Amino acid sequence: MMPQSSLDIQPVSKSLGAEIINVDISQPLSASLIDEIHKSWLKNLVLLFRNQTLSDADLVAFSRNFGDLDSVPGWEPFSPDTHPEVLVVSNVQENGTPIGVLGDGEASWHTDMAYIAKPPPASLLYSLEVPDTGGDTCFMNMYDALDALPDDLRRAIEGKTLNHDSSHDSGGNLRPNHQMFTSLAEAPGARHPIIRKHPDTGRPALFLGRRLHAWIVGMDVAQSDALLDRLWEHCLQEDFTYRHEWQPGDLLMWDNRVTMHRRDPFDGGARRVMHRTQLKGIAGVEAAA
Repeated sequence: MMPQSSLDIQPVSKSLGAEIINVDISQPLSASLIDEIHKSWLKNLVLLFRNQTLSDADLVAFSRNFGDLDSVPGWEPFSPDTHPEVLVVSNVQENGTPIGVLGDGEASWHTDMAYIAKPPPASLLYSLEVPDTGGDTCFMNMYDALDALPDDLRRAIEGKTLNHDSSHDSGGNLRPNHQMFTSLAEAPGARHPIIRKHPDTGRPALFLGRRLHAWIVGMDVAQSDALLDRLWEHCLQEDFTYRHEWQPGDLLMWDNRVTMHRRDPFDGGARRVMHRTQLKGIAGVEAAA
């Protein structure tokens, strides 16, 4: 018989996500508790820790329990407490200068940094200030989306590779130092199998990155668009998703390898301040290519 978990774990939706109850992640955690959290994360794909009070040092320390962290690129704002591993996600401006990235608009469905050869396996996002309405973050279970795929659609994508455009962000904005292309077949970025196995669980899942400027390698652009439109129409069913309504002190940790996420827009006059870390590798496990 498997030993019973010492964690109080409550599912937050039918498809994915669970809340870990009454764990203060600002404090050092035992190796056994970290292992339980890791196993729960692999099972539920998204973990929620509510009512946390975290400094940036606390956020970094907790994140490092699960692997090495990326540093924030030089052109994006990082923690004012001089933690270069902490990206500020915010619409707030001080003296006319944004303190963070992504503003107040919608962020479309995406997988973080799918456009690089080894996308980050996990992201963690901690809420300091949230608007009264809007700004929800939604997550999608890509295991379930693949398992429910019609047979003919699965056959159509078996063995196919997707090019993930690196020139635009999840808001559809052209990134600095990039130029627009005339054909999707010319889009820069990394190429990944549309169906990939999770390196820890061995389960296959869809890996779509984002819809904007995606192209199935080797296909006519029109045919690629038609096939991808069918895939996305299938994936956008609510049965595969969880909507998170933020409260101050929430920390979310998600498996970037088998989820996608999006953000609702919100009132630009309201304040939303989040601090984010990103794993570049899981402890003892290399990130999936």
